[in-house]
Amino acid sequence: MTPPKPKKETRALSLHGDTRHDDYYWMNQREDPEVIAHLEAENAYFEDRMAHLKETQEALFREMRGRIKEDDSSVPYANRGYVYQTSYETGDQYPRYFRRPEAGGEEELMFDVNEMAEPYDYYHVGGMAVSDDNRYVTYGEDTISRRIYTIHIKDMLTGQNLPDQIPNTTGGSVWSADGKYVFYSVKDEALRPYKIMRHELGTAPQDDVTIYEETDETFRAYVYRSKSRKYIIIGSAQTVSTEYRVLPADDPLGEPRLFQPRERNLEYSIEHIDDRFYVLTNYQAKNFQLMVTPEDATGKENWKTVIPNRDDVLLEGLDIFRDYLVLSERANGLTKLRVRPFDGEEYYLDFPDAAYMAYTSTNPDIETEVLRYGYQSMTTPPSTYDFNMRTRERTLLKQHPVLGDFSPDNYTSERVFSTSRDGTRVPLSIVYRNGTPRDGSAPLLLYAYGSYGHSLDPSFSITRLSLLDRGMIFVIAHIRGGEEMGRHWYEDGKLLKKKNTFNDFVDAAEYLIAERYTAADRLYAMGGSAGGLLMGAVANLRPDLFAGIVSQVPFVDVVTTMLDDSIPLTTGEYDEWGNPNEEEYYHYIKSYSPIDQVKAKDYPAMLVTTGLHDSQVQYWEPAKWVAKLRELKTDDNEILFHINMEAGHGGASGRFDSLKEMARDYAWVLSRAGLLRD
Repeated sequence: MTPPKPKKETRALSLHGDTRHDDYYWMNQREDPEVIAHLEAENAYFEDRMAHLKETQEALFREMRGRIKEDDSSVPYANRGYVYQTSYETGDQYPRYFRRPEAGGEEELMFDVNEMAEPYDYYHVGGMAVSDDNRYVTYGEDTISRRIYTIHIKDMLTGQNLPDQIPNTTGGSVWSADGKYVFYSVKDEALRPYKIMRHELGTAPQDDVTIYEETDETFRAYVYRSKSRKYIIIGSAQTVSTEYRVLPADDPLGEPRLFQPRERNLEYSIEHIDDRFYVLTNYQAKNFQLMVTPEDATGKENWKTVIPNRDDVLLEGLDIFRDYLVLSERANGLTKLRVRPFDGEEYYLDFPDAAYMAYTSTNPDIETEVLRYGYQSMTTPPSTYDFNMRTRERTLLKQHPVLGDFSPDNYTSERVFSTSRDGTRVPLSIVYRNGTPRDGSAPLLLYAYGSYGHSLDPSFSITRLSLLDRGMIFVIAHIRGGEEMGRHWYEDGKLLKKKNTFNDFVDAAEYLIAERYTAADRLYAMGGSAGGLLMGAVANLRPDLFAGIVSQVPFVDVVTTMLDDSIPLTTGEYDEWGNPNEEEYYHYIKSYSPIDQVKAKDYPAMLVTTGLHDSQVQYWEPAKWVAKLRELKTDDNEILFHINMEAGHGGASGRFDSLKEMARDYAWVLSRAGLLRD
């Protein structure tokens, strides 16, 4: 069977005295039968070429599923008189949500998402919020995977939903203190959350009142409730600027008060306790500082420093308690949790692994002295702890079970640094099964992201064991564009410095070969979304360096997408990638945009995946990229393309269906690496 060969209809795209030719622009029509036919032909070709791996995919799926304890429950947590818990029963694709009165009483089923999902190919529930009197629960429902949610309101007394159904939202919502009003954000045609609305229970959604409208297309609006419960907080944010308004939760019909007006390059977040707000901000602080201000005088001229900026520590997050502040800090690429009593000496929690992931968990009670936090590493399954901040007593509540013969002692995790061509040291997190050779003969999968200041932590993965147990080394490259090493790490990997991201990845690959972790004919790369852009860029830069590349929901048609402000996310992304309407950014983006840099040369084998309903990266980007690669490449290496016709950016929604997608990708990698066993 030969790969599909889509028709070519050349479209000239001219700007800044430059003309690009797009032969496949016509694919940008989701409802066009010819487009659907082409995508289905791609899937048919994929199934034909992967037919010999069908049993392998099934075996991997069974193996991955077999490690999961199917009848499992989350660690319960208490909130305003009730104890909440999520559980799965054997065979469940989706969770069941329960609660019971903290003082004693019968457990009640809030939601069985399995029943709710039955009519749909894709289903996701999110944004659950309980009214202050614990009677009503709001939740958002997405049935097409476009991240467009309809908000429903369930009456826990009757067990029935109210007639109120609020469409076109982000899914999240906030209650007023009296339980009569719900605040939420709605989306515009480009799926940008731009309005904060107030809904009165029992009224028609079309009568809802606009509380705030964000008219700047580069900003996104959202709403949440302060942990103190005193304020409804309306936020508006873009890449380099934030702004907040506050409204007392007991005055839902009032006028929100501006906290601090937006300024270019001023970022801040706020949390409230008693008569003051704590402000986490980059104001005069590149790596952010913690400041405090009276609740009735919130302009930045009133902010006072609590924890100053440090050049070697990024201040990432704040959890507030009656007697403590808990700070999430990142130093040398790793997260540290810092406990700062309002009265007493501060200290850090200690963690055992050289590379790990630590994070505060569900802590809704501002009065408690017990911090709940999570911990995991590349060899340690996710673990939930309660930590008494006064006595410093630590209690392991649960470690995620891994069925079968798993033992952390069977694996080795390392943390090393590669050196990029400009002298920058880049951290690498490495894991492999004991006994895996270190003589260059082992296959290796190199993974990275490198955008939006998103830091990739060295986390645990049940599915990854299927690679490690077959002799593959797995490495995360913490390349620039994330924020692992501080704010500068992000700033040095975006806009006109974006190519540092790609160079870091290539140089990390060279390091792993030089240090005999692997060899070029055994080295594989994987990344998704902006990490998929990374895959496309390195495929163009150094196709000789990789035996195979997996590019998941890849952002590869960067210039065309960033010139189309009708596409979701585009206007809000100018401060990440640059605005190609400006000539300098146009030429720089074009110089690395994967689809624009495809040339007539040899490329490695590739597996490319997408979802028809993807709202983050439109399906036509990888569809066009694959067509152009097949047309121009000069080798015989195969390029396979799979489109999930029912899902979007995150893939399948069920916990087992998502495993099937991972088994598919791993089967492809393991087959090419020669690691499949009978």
